[in-house]
Amino acid sequence: MAALPMTWSCSPLTSSKFRRVNRYSGMTFASVKSTEGLGNLPKVVLTSPHGSEAELYLFGACVTSWKVDSKDLLFVRPDAVFNGQKPISGGIPHCFPQFGPGPIQQHGFGRNMNWSLVSSENVEEKPVVTVELRDGPYSRAMWDYSFHALYKITLDKKTLSTELTVKNTDNKPFSFTTALHTYFSASVTGASVSGLKGCKTLNKVPDPTNPVEGKEERDVVTFPGFVDCVYLDAPSELQLDNGLGDKLYIKNTNWSDAVLWNPHLTMEQSYKDFVCVENAKIGTVQIEPEQSWTAVQHLTVA
Repeated sequence: MAALPMTWSCSPLTSSKFRRVNRYSGMTFASVKSTEGLGNLPKVVLTSPHGSEAELYLFGACVTSWKVDSKDLLFVRPDAVFNGQKPISGGIPHCFPQFGPGPIQQHGFGRNMNWSLVSSENVEEKPVVTVELRDGPYSRAMWDYSFHALYKITLDKKTLSTELTVKNTDNKPFSFTTALHTYFSASVTGASVSGLKGCKTLNKVPDPTNPVEGKEERDVVTFPGFVDCVYLDAPSELQLDNGLGDKLYIKNTNWSDAVLWNPHLTMEQSYKDFVCVENAKIGTVQIEPEQSWTAVQHLTVA
């Protein structure tokens, strides 16, 4: 394991590129680039030796791009705002410490706070970046607990992996719900998800505040209209056919639930171009002081 140097200038994460190249063969190794993204927001770009690439904005710790063979498998909505005030609409936003509506703001505050870069590493020629979020006046005004969240992103040839760890640094227990609200590039009329048959469902389309309980009977779930459905105790692996010729495997550890979402005509500008398949923890996670909770996601394109 070797650290990957980051290039710094007058301010953290400025537009300088670092790439390790074998001077004899011209082979490109794992690299990390620090730069400014849209709205001059700090951004980190990971590149694997195989040419795959991922982009991470420190605002919201949002992965906004994952390219394999130059094709972006994630989707950022055309109405997304990169101003450091509003959550980035697309990619892989965090829902923490609350999924959906509730006592605090929709989907919590994790997606609209600045995370800090902890480290960049080269692990078996895979670029790895870790960022962190700690409580502060903004979070405590909504959720009065001390916590430390670590988010590790690893890029391989055809796999993007994330690991989220939340530690209770307070002197009292706390509980939360969370999700990775992943937007996948898709043709909504051809997209489908396999692996959910038999799961208990909470259909939020009729009334988001009073979901209709049911059971998924379909082998293959499609997106024929407005879709907003929670799948409880979902399998640790789902398959997504994005309708664009790609099959993706969505694997996880400790994300016990899944959510499918497409806004259909309520977002007429872009709904045809994406589907959300989200790993989630809908039931509350309770952590005692000094204890932690970790969940892992692996996205792989066949």
